[in-house]
Amino acid sequence: MKSQRDSESDIDHFSLGVGNGAEASSSAHERHAAGRRSTLVSVFVNIGLTVAQGVIGVIAGSQALVADSLHSLSDLVSDFVVLFAGHHSRKGADSDHPYGHQRFETAASLALGALLLAVGVGMLWAAVGKIQHPSGAQPVQTVALWVALIALAAKELLFRYMLRVAERVRSSMLVANAWHARSDAASSLVVALGIGGNLLGYHVLDPVAAIVVGLMVSRMGLRFGWDAMNDLMDRAADDDVVAALREAMLQTPGVLGLHDLKTRKMGDMVLVDVHLEIQADLTVEQGHAIASEARRRAMARDDVLNVMTHVDPVRVPRTDAPARASA
Repeated sequence: MKSQRDSESDIDHFSLGVGNGAEASSSAHERHAAGRRSTLVSVFVNIGLTVAQGVIGVIAGSQALVADSLHSLSDLVSDFVVLFAGHHSRKGADSDHPYGHQRFETAASLALGALLLAVGVGMLWAAVGKIQHPSGAQPVQTVALWVALIALAAKELLFRYMLRVAERVRSSMLVANAWHARSDAASSLVVALGIGGNLLGYHVLDPVAAIVVGLMVSRMGLRFGWDAMNDLMDRAADDDVVAALREAMLQTPGVLGLHDLKTRKMGDMVLVDVHLEIQADLTVEQGHAIASEARRRAMARDDVLNVMTHVDPVRVPRTDAPARASA
């Protein structure tokens, strides 16, 4: 029979994040803090742009600038979605969610993808309407062009800042939100070109550029939405991650081989299931110790949330058998 200590050790195999301990907790806290900080920066930038673009758009008579202010407002909505998901994804495991709440981020990425797609389709719809009714354009004041250029610069800088943070903390949700900022920068570029063309008398530049950017934004939304949907359907980790996990466990002393190595995404983390091949005539305690070491090596990666191991006994002839017999 197992001792109480062995039973408690077995239970540890099913616990989440035990392998990384305090280091994993510290890393998760730093990741959340960096993501929240970058999202709050985006909130303040989008509030300023929404107000400035809306007020100047009305005063200068620029419908494009007013529309861009609504786009900035959609960025505000996405920022609050990110903050909401970031807060809930930090919750630990409970009875309803035994693997944690990391997929809140994946769900948020899906929502952001849908928002990007909606914005892109809206831009296409508006551009087609302008082409069908070119006489609807009216002269605008020069100040609208300056505001559009300032908005373009602010959004591009915001995109670069947010993407750098997202890549550093490896958050697909923050990457999606960063690219949403880039879509708004593209929208501001369209507005600047449209206002410039309006001032020069070339009204067709606005709808043509809007169609191009609308297609780009729609494609971006489809890509993020499709990736998030695949993650929600338990998509496997990237091939290089799987190869690294396989190599780490195969290098464990006592592991003769492994098979049925399966991975699935859990937000930006990875869940692993694996069958380890271990010498059949070892004791249960020895086999357990080898499996525990293989699990520890796999969970040394920051992106591994949990590893479930199964021991398969393998009979290998002892090389020292003849020596013992002759003795």
